[in-house]
Amino acid sequence: MDRNNFKILIVDDIPTNIQVLGSVLRKAGYEVAFTDNGQDAINKAKSNHYDLILLDIMMPNMDGFEACRILKKIPESKDIPIIFLTAKTDSESLIKGFELGAVDYLTKPFKAAELLARVKTHIALKYTTEELVKSNAMKDKLFSIIAHDLRGPVGNFGAALAVLIENLDTFDKDTLSEILVDLKNSASRSYELLQNLLKWARSQNNTIEFSPNVHHLNQIIQENVDLLQSSASQKQITIKADIQGDLFVYADINMLKTILRNLLSNAIKFSFPKGMVIINANKSGNFAEIVVEDFGVGIKSENLYKLLTSHEHFSTYGTANEKGTGLGLSLCKDFIERNGGKINIDSEEGKGTKIHFTLPVQ
Repeated sequence: MDRNNFKILIVDDIPTNIQVLGSVLRKAGYEVAFTDNGQDAINKAKSNHYDLILLDIMMPNMDGFEACRILKKIPESKDIPIIFLTAKTDSESLIKGFELGAVDYLTKPFKAAELLARVKTHIALKYTTEELVKSNAMKDKLFSIIAHDLRGPVGNFGAALAVLIENLDTFDKDTLSEILVDLKNSASRSYELLQNLLKWARSQNNTIEFSPNVHHLNQIIQENVDLLQSSASQKQITIKADIQGDLFVYADINMLKTILRNLLSNAIKFSFPKGMVIINANKSGNFAEIVVEDFGVGIKSENLYKLLTSHEHFSTYGTANEKGTGLGLSLCKDFIERNGGKINIDSEEGKGTKIHFTLPVQ
């Protein structure tokens, strides 16, 4: 762990204590903030990311117990470990502190070695816990997708093949053609899901290769439009590309293609037949702003959050009953942010969706 990245808030109404604690922690490489009262500590915790809070118990107006109780109820600070600073060593006070959510205590006068050992331990535990929660959420999502989205098409694929083999001689040419088209679509959906699933899992573990370079955005957009033209034609959907001038972006080429392919594919999937999908791009400061717009079913406001969070699994059917993978937008968000951009979605149910994202220009 790099201590220079860790911020510790000291809360004590005695300046000498703050000086002693701050001096020891700064020498050890920690970034230190301080305040002399509980209410200010609460305000600071709402607007700053602290990795640990050292909280005095005996303070005027609001004691440490009350400050701890409030801090543990606020979303911004509820997961920050709190170590009480106290001259009290009676068991009743310590039990009350632990019941309120504190993880440890330090008795005055402070011993530098003990202070540093406890600070290091609880910061390490905080980040280990966060990684475990993230890992479990990722596994839950993987299992959910495999059970919900992958088992269906793979099962249907096998069942359709069995029917085809058993009754091959009884099918006329048109019926056989329809079955083969369905099988091809099922295989394509399964392959798309597996590709996204593998890329998403690797992105969550930071094991996916990241090699940014300068690329001609106009050319890559047109390549992906051409790639998805067949899918659009099946629904008689027109894809219109409107790129203002030659734009060169600095991004990983594989991630960029995945972003564009997923966003265009979703726009086609959720557009009504004979509709239109528009992709445009222009330069805005040091970024290229790309917008993919459709005029289809739109997204319910309560589902927007689910689509962009890695721990939520949410998928829905397209206008021609196409199955979504439940991963496309989450994967796009990860890749866009990895490349230094941002994503934003405007959508209205029944009227369509407009997805904006940015990437650094050359």
